[in-house]
Amino acid sequence: MSDDSPDGDLLLRGGMIVDGSGREPVTGDVLVRDGRIAGVGGRIDAPGARVIDAEGLAVAPGFIDMHAHSDLAVLADGAHLAKVTQGVTTEVVGQDGLSYAPVTDDTMATVREQIAGWNGIPDGVDFAWRSVAEYLAEVDRRGSATNVAYLLPQGTIRMNVVGTGDRRATPAEIAAMRAQVDQGMREGAFGMSSGLTYVPGIFADTDELVALAEVAARHGGFYAPHQRSYGAGALAAYAEMVDVAVRAGCALHLTHATMNFPENRGRAGELLALVDGALADGVDVTLDSYPYLPGSTTLSALLPSRAATGGPERTLARLRDAGERAWIAHEVEVVGSDGCHGVPVDWDTIEIAGVRDAALGDQVGRTVARIAVDEGRAPAEVFFDLLLADRLGTSILQHVGDEQNVREIMRHRRHTGGSDGILVGAKPHPRASGTFPRYLARYVREEGVLSLAEMIVHLAARPAARLGLPDRGRIAEGYVADVVAFDPATVADRATPDEPRLTAAGIPWVLVGGTPVIENGERTAARPGGALRHRSEAYGPGRVR
Repeated sequence: MSDDSPDGDLLLRGGMIVDGSGREPVTGDVLVRDGRIAGVGGRIDAPGARVIDAEGLAVAPGFIDMHAHSDLAVLADGAHLAKVTQGVTTEVVGQDGLSYAPVTDDTMATVREQIAGWNGIPDGVDFAWRSVAEYLAEVDRRGSATNVAYLLPQGTIRMNVVGTGDRRATPAEIAAMRAQVDQGMREGAFGMSSGLTYVPGIFADTDELVALAEVAARHGGFYAPHQRSYGAGALAAYAEMVDVAVRAGCALHLTHATMNFPENRGRAGELLALVDGALADGVDVTLDSYPYLPGSTTLSALLPSRAATGGPERTLARLRDAGERAWIAHEVEVVGSDGCHGVPVDWDTIEIAGVRDAALGDQVGRTVARIAVDEGRAPAEVFFDLLLADRLGTSILQHVGDEQNVREIMRHRRHTGGSDGILVGAKPHPRASGTFPRYLARYVREEGVLSLAEMIVHLAARPAARLGLPDRGRIAEGYVADVVAFDPATVADRATPDEPRLTAAGIPWVLVGGTPVIENGERTAARPGGALRHRSEAYGPGRVR
């Protein structure tokens, strides 16, 4: 590499260009100028350019994480190693129906507590914004390692208008929620998410979801639901989401599309048949998944929704009451709570991944069942007491996945990659640091589930199309220079359950808008990313293009 200034042209010389079109790779050069790709292919003469020797490397568009929980990390963590070391250049946040805009003062206080297990409450973040526009402006003000696309959180919007109670929204309340969706879309959101196993999103009926998704569709946005069940009622829940898309005329993105729990082993084909049927009917459906078996959420997510109404303080009060604990335990262990996807919990599958209170750190890495045996207590009592002691801030791994389902889903022609990575806690899910290199190492190089050219479509080009970003997701002239250069022979995820923050191997170069954030395998000081804003004209409403 020459010693020319990194502020000038960059020339990636002699790499294997995997351009995101699905075509087989070709050897050639990629020229980057003023943040965009100025030339592709063959040997490019660029006097004065800073030359990066890319021989032996694949040069591909930067990866787009379609399901990220970096809402606060992009503000608080300047290095953001978990994502940029994977080659991620854009993240979609505002997921699962709960995030931090638009909010009222009261809602912000509630949401901060409710999803502390997802995002923590980092020092240096003042939570002063209230609108989507203000949140996106804060991302831009601070600068980010990655680009950020935002989804409107339906649960937060419901909390703003209806509260956290279990009741139907009135026509006036639906009109108020529609107005918030309209405003958020005008301010740059790409669509709307839901968390239909989380309070208060869980209390929205299908008609309410249709009413809100209609507004997102009017702006050319899409609907990204965490549906009502990934367990006992998974297929019915997926069918409801397709129904919402049809009735709202809205594009649909099935988020962390899994078929989990013993009830669904080997049943991915039934989900994909539903998707194919919707596509045949003209509905614009995409989906994302992560290449791991365990799921990840908060311990409090296992509670029945009736126990989680009224906000965190009321939930904690219920957990202190012996009578309340009795019926909650029955719902969780015998009936199968709506928070646990209608499946009675198997405490052997619930592993503590992170705690808010450092004094509880010795519980991390142990299952609830193991803690119960070691302490001579009932698992439900361990569950309740840990929630109380940690003020609902505990995160977990839930070991309920099926490898056959994971493979079938990732092969689908409308599949994209999403980490669903929680970045806080002592032992977060390794997918937060390993999703994208794992796709490339295990499922391309080692097992050939997809070819390299196909996988780059899944991880970059198709997500960019889903987001309506016409100048990202490809290595092509005029496109934004979000670029990753990796060694196909050595790229690998190194994150494990025991060491979940180990960064990827074999990814020496990552550019965001033409600026290196990973250079020769090392993080630079650059924070060239920022908030992306949806443009309504960039994407058609709800039909296959």
